[in-house]
Amino acid sequence: MRPAASPVLSRLGQALAALVCLDAPVSFNPWHALVAVLWWSRRQGTVNGWRAFPVLRDDSAVRVRVRDRDRGRVRSVRVGGAMTTVGAVPASAGSRPGARVAGGALCGSRESGVAVFRGIPYAAPPVGGLRFAAPRPAASWDGVRSALSYGPPPPQSDVLGRGPSAEGTPGDDWLTVNVWSPEPDPAAKLPVMVWIYGGAYAIGASSRPEYDGAHLARDGGVVVVTFDYRLGMEGFAQITGAPPNRGLLDQVAALEWVRDNIAAFGGDPDEVTVFGESAGGGSVAALLAMPRAAGLFRRAIAQSVPGTFLSPQLAADIAADCADELGLRPTVADLATVDPALLTVAADTVATDTVAATMATRARRWGQAALRSILFAPVVDGEVLPATPWQALAAGAGRDVDLLAGHTRDEQRLFTALTGLLGQVTPDQAATALQDFAPGRDGARRYRDAYPDAGPEQLYELVHSDWLFRMPTLHLAQAQVAGGGRVHLYELTWPAPGMGGALGACHGLDVPLVFGNLTSGQPALLIGDSPTPEATALSARMRSAWTTFATRSDPGWPAYDCDHRLTQIFDTSPVVTAYPEERSRLIWQDHSFPPLLLHAP
Repeated sequence: MRPAASPVLSRLGQALAALVCLDAPVSFNPWHALVAVLWWSRRQGTVNGWRAFPVLRDDSAVRVRVRDRDRGRVRSVRVGGAMTTVGAVPASAGSRPGARVAGGALCGSRESGVAVFRGIPYAAPPVGGLRFAAPRPAASWDGVRSALSYGPPPPQSDVLGRGPSAEGTPGDDWLTVNVWSPEPDPAAKLPVMVWIYGGAYAIGASSRPEYDGAHLARDGGVVVVTFDYRLGMEGFAQITGAPPNRGLLDQVAALEWVRDNIAAFGGDPDEVTVFGESAGGGSVAALLAMPRAAGLFRRAIAQSVPGTFLSPQLAADIAADCADELGLRPTVADLATVDPALLTVAADTVATDTVAATMATRARRWGQAALRSILFAPVVDGEVLPATPWQALAAGAGRDVDLLAGHTRDEQRLFTALTGLLGQVTPDQAATALQDFAPGRDGARRYRDAYPDAGPEQLYELVHSDWLFRMPTLHLAQAQVAGGGRVHLYELTWPAPGMGGALGACHGLDVPLVFGNLTSGQPALLIGDSPTPEATALSARMRSAWTTFATRSDPGWPAYDCDHRLTQIFDTSPVVTAYPEERSRLIWQDHSFPPLLLHAP
């Protein structure tokens, strides 16, 4: 007769059983599983040196994987059948994928041929006593945590009608990650791609369908990670008593979570690529300049990098105006108990204020930030972010990180449409834009000389595109070269066929193409109702370039240098040529993209 399990063995066995993550309850004796693992441990000459976790169940057995903590060896034990010494075994078709991270056990799902885990905490909810604090470690949990739903999106503006997806779970656990893996086996050691979404540092959510990582993971053989981070007032406002750049600190915490846990999903923590677009591209650039992020990623992809980084004085003045909308000061003491939704409303009020006197006053104080309604951006505070990315990379901060950078040709076109000016720009508006945003005292003249045939709308779009995205991205590449690093440059020139083709190769077009999500999410509207063969082929080329770069640092075209300026052009017929925006490059060649400053009132 089999001896009865002691209470301790019974509890341990039940905990082991709980790690099996299945669609239906499992009927097996946990005592058997525990004894089998202990037997295997003794056979290897140690007990405490091994840890065990179940992998799958078939009709006759439960397979348990054991790992030697010191040597990293992986073996598997088939409980209920013959013991074997094979490598890691993938989950069966009838099971849900499971993983164990530092916080506990997870149960995910299998979708489109990849294992998916959603809503995994990487830091504690930044509420209560942690409001406006640097991210703190997430609490562990007992049993198996369901990883089927996205976490709640961070509090944010809805001024553009792009409110967070309703797919997320309600609550304040804003700081969560999501993982897509084609092979969730610790022995797989796949490259890892960590996405940072954009949204002017004020909006965004990892739950948006355009950021689904299934295509990238499956087609590129990589593990894809997305995550949420604090935005707007919560993440980027300069608040007295709080650390600056909390949103960036969240991003560092997410990358630390990847370093410590991604092996459980088949990822290699030494082969991490961080990539992002717009504010996400600016975040990538900031991370390259941050000492706290050093060593957390090997490669970086910066798409449409905005040139907007703020001085502490300007950031503090903007925060003061936002807090003043609620009759408060921009301090932790005043704001810590304010509903986050009220803070977003206050910021929206400042951003959308159309009172002429107020706009004029803010324009005098905030300069270009006010003219573009930019309230939030990374703050060059001297500690968290010691310097702008352009300064840092030129000094060698990114020398050990391979970089892929690029932009779209018609970056401004989307914003021209959103403001109702598409086809409506007047000569006076073009002249004002050149005066406000062209570099140097003679910048307006240089634009007119360089583009003699350009009408008001083209000049308006050129200077806005160059100031906000195109030239900051180019200068980031040039700074990387100057600092002794390696960079590949691209430009997307394929005109979006959606919405009647009016938006050209506009800002954000690269997102659906890179992720392969051509029919879901708002950016897919740029592709059109039914993706054309050209769109499908271009998306495949861009996905391949991104994942190949994440695998071996070579996207498929030569690296950029300051002599030949070779650039990959993504269009119906791809070509590698000298950087095509040469006239704008020359206009901006002496500009350094310093932090935006607070001007005297």
